[in-house]
Amino acid sequence: MDQEQRQLIKKYLDIFLRRKKMIITFFLLGVIAGLGLYLKTPKVYQCTSLIKYQRQQVNPTAMSPDDVRSRTQEVVSTVSQQITSRSSLEAMIKEFDLYAGMRASLPMEDVVDMMREKDIEFSQERGDIFKVSYQGGDPKKVLRVTNAIAAKFIEENLRYREERASETSVYVQDELRMAKETLDKKEAVMRDYKLQYYNEMPMQLTNNMTRLNALQEQYQNNQVSAQDLERTKVMVQEQISLRGELLAQQLRGNGAAPILPGTHPSTGILAQITQLRAELQNLQARYTDKHPEVRRVQKQLQELEAEQKTAMQQKGEATAENGAVNDEQNQPYIDPQIEQLKQQLSNLEYNIERLKQERAEIKNQIEKYQSWVEAAPVREAEWAALTRDYEQLHQRYQELVGQSLQAESAYSLEKHQKGSQFKIVDPAHFPETPFKPDFKKIMMIAVGLGLGLGCALTLGLELIGTSFKDPADVEKYLGIPIVCAIPNIYTKPELKKRKIRQIFWGVLLFISVILIVVATGYFWKQGMIIL
Repeated sequence: MDQEQRQLIKKYLDIFLRRKKMIITFFLLGVIAGLGLYLKTPKVYQCTSLIKYQRQQVNPTAMSPDDVRSRTQEVVSTVSQQITSRSSLEAMIKEFDLYAGMRASLPMEDVVDMMREKDIEFSQERGDIFKVSYQGGDPKKVLRVTNAIAAKFIEENLRYREERASETSVYVQDELRMAKETLDKKEAVMRDYKLQYYNEMPMQLTNNMTRLNALQEQYQNNQVSAQDLERTKVMVQEQISLRGELLAQQLRGNGAAPILPGTHPSTGILAQITQLRAELQNLQARYTDKHPEVRRVQKQLQELEAEQKTAMQQKGEATAENGAVNDEQNQPYIDPQIEQLKQQLSNLEYNIERLKQERAEIKNQIEKYQSWVEAAPVREAEWAALTRDYEQLHQRYQELVGQSLQAESAYSLEKHQKGSQFKIVDPAHFPETPFKPDFKKIMMIAVGLGLGLGCALTLGLELIGTSFKDPADVEKYLGIPIVCAIPNIYTKPELKKRKIRQIFWGVLLFISVILIVVATGYFWKQGMIIL
């Protein structure tokens, strides 16, 4: 350390020694001011409760109020806003009789705002654990209010989650109902359209084409059969004509009576038998013996043959009893072959007429199927336009059904309080010491300000003063060397006064320190000072 530094230190030390009374005075004033400020400042106590956000154990669904993507801070923020709402805080203020003085002079809205912004604090500690703090002047009320806020967290969270799950369930149910109504209307329109144009729908085109081809083939077969029957009819008519001419020539040669059809007693039954035999031959040519029509004609033929046999027997008995002898030459004669041909001709005419009717029916069916086939492209376009948005409506309905089940599951979960909940990990404890003011901090600041102000005033006075306090300053100012320095020489009266002042100052300093210490101890014993 060089000479200049030593001189500087010595200079400041001399200044301190000369102005020590001022510095000590400001030091004591700082202590007194700090003590007074601490005693005057109202005590504020703070309680803190640790709360954990415990996620639900059951796997959450997409409709759950707490899916896996939600964050604790978001949930805490939402519930905190509900707790710090005016209605909630106002009820809490009235319940615990808080801020009585402020309520007497300020409106309730200002009191609630002050409580929300200054006295209540929410902060996240780590992970899913966060703390809720409340500060006030009465430690008992602070403890009760803090625990009430923590309990309200649990209550509000359960209520909020249940309301949200209920609202979600109701919303999804309404959406599902509207989607079902829309889908039902769409399906009703589609059903009515399909019922109205079922045979013209594109999905029936293959069946219609197959049936149309079959009908056209049947129509051609019918025409061929009708033509064959017409040719057969012409041949039968020629046979009847030839047979009649031949029989007439024979009868004229024998002198027989002319043929009168229908005069023989058994002519009716014989004609029916002949007709049924011809019809049976025609049916057997087309069908098997097991066909219902073949069986029906065979049965009728058997019945007529039995009836003819019975009639012939009765006729023979009647002739024997009466003894009458009929002259066969006088009885008219009917040729069975002609009758058979006439019966066959009648059957041919009947079958031709039946084929005409069938052909007309087949033609009508062909026209109907042709109209269905021609209308298929039009119906396909109309059906495509009608069902364009059906798939989207059906898919939306299925999604809403799934969401409805999830919403009901989430609501049941929240209703039984199995969802995510707030759990108090560490409840609030009675505050032994005030949160503020901090005695040590205030006293350190007050003492520091007192010392700083004393030192600053001392340096200011030294800078302002014009007297020389050191021989070196005189030497430097005059520019000539100083040979010697004569110290202050006090007379006896001056020494006596100086000694009296020192004693007075010392006693005053001692008394001041004692008073400060005693006052601090007294206030500490009274609980007004809490370290």
